[in-house]
Amino acid sequence: MVDLSTLTPAIALGPLDGRYRAVVAPLTNHLSEAALNRARLRVEVEWLIHLTDGSVLPGAPRLSDAEKTYLRSLVDTFGPSEIAELAQIEAETRHDVKAVEYLLKRRLNAAQAAGVTNLEGAPTVLPTVHEIVHIFCTSEDINNLAYALTVRDAVEQVWLPAARGLVEDLTAMAQANADAPMLARTHGQAATPVTLGKELAVLAWRLLRQLRRISATEYLGKINGATGTYGAHVVSVPTADWEQVARTFVEGLGLTWNPLTTQIESHDWQAELYSDVARFNRITHNLATDVWTYISLGYFHQRLSAQGSTGSSTMPHKVNPIRFENGEANLELSCALLETLAATLVTSRMQRDLTDSTTQRNIGVAFGHSLLAIDNIRRGLAGLDVDRARLLEDLDATWEVLGEPVQQAMRAASVAGATGMADPYERLKELTRGKKVTPAGMREFIQGLGMPAEVEARLLALTPATYTGLAESLVAHLTEDLTQA
Repeated sequence: MVDLSTLTPAIALGPLDGRYRAVVAPLTNHLSEAALNRARLRVEVEWLIHLTDGSVLPGAPRLSDAEKTYLRSLVDTFGPSEIAELAQIEAETRHDVKAVEYLLKRRLNAAQAAGVTNLEGAPTVLPTVHEIVHIFCTSEDINNLAYALTVRDAVEQVWLPAARGLVEDLTAMAQANADAPMLARTHGQAATPVTLGKELAVLAWRLLRQLRRISATEYLGKINGATGTYGAHVVSVPTADWEQVARTFVEGLGLTWNPLTTQIESHDWQAELYSDVARFNRITHNLATDVWTYISLGYFHQRLSAQGSTGSSTMPHKVNPIRFENGEANLELSCALLETLAATLVTSRMQRDLTDSTTQRNIGVAFGHSLLAIDNIRRGLAGLDVDRARLLEDLDATWEVLGEPVQQAMRAASVAGATGMADPYERLKELTRGKKVTPAGMREFIQGLGMPAEVEARLLALTPATYTGLAESLVAHLTEDLTQA
């Protein structure tokens, strides 16, 4: 047999880089190995510029605007040739961050040939600043900032827009069905009616809370040396205010400065973020299972064209709810990874171990499965039609659910001074528990209670379909917070 591992182009090992590539591809721009290396290069470039912009390093040259533009263009134009070159350098160095350092030094050497000039308009000084590149940095100084930048951009530019889109879809669906009465099922048993819109709104509201938490994430960073003490910094340049240098650099990248760390930035912000995303996933999983159940009850019909599937391979009548089932599976995979990341990244032995090196390389996979699930469920929701007649059919078959309002009305009437209202729970239990109650039977029971005329009339007018309380108006709460997530 042909050895598939030797083929060119390479065959993807996992589905995110195979059959599902189109959906998750935007994450590649942020959470791939290449994107991480580009972010590392950005941090190295900005650190070089930061240290030469002031009087931090005695004797260091000031860079011209042309030289800064050239340096930053290395990040902007980072592409296939740089990726290949980095792979070649790393094959020699056996160190990924060192490879980025050496790549930058090569580009410093090439600046003069590119026509870059210094402050006086003379040939650039960049080939002379090799020793400023990566000065005072351990690899983790570069890595923690690079990860913070890439995770932030992936969340804010890719994942959050998709997640907000799901909540917007769900909100629109809730609003459109705010007035659609539906039999509730607590413990799987017929229960006090609601509206379909209100139940969807509950899920949208829960998701919105998580989006607000995720939107408010603090992305922390540090650049304080081998054990977080600025030890080499202070010995080498004792005149500099190194905490201020570090703080202004980290904040200049748009991150939050962490003043107290070991060799690593402690990753607590990552654990918080991944726990919040995992919680969003779990709520979305709840949405998928509920909608799947409503489909099985006939409350939703699936439009075949929207599902992109003929259903069963052997039973032609079926349209399988595959979008929701695939969504569930991908959410489980995403949560497994996110929860592992959240649980393990907060621990590092003493001042440093490398367990985070491998785990952080799976951040993209965790977000990829979540993004894929969101896409699946949005497609699934877009292919649903509500069968209001089926909703009413279930309600009309369960008049026993009116036992609750009748019982409570009896209690209220008793408190107000009406007689003959004793033992309301027991009397309704005798009428309804384990029995099918007809409209006539319920009304006959109500008329035999001796209720005050006004209360009796209100109860006689009640049906399962009209017993929905404030459900319809509660959906309006969604519009108050939709724009704040």
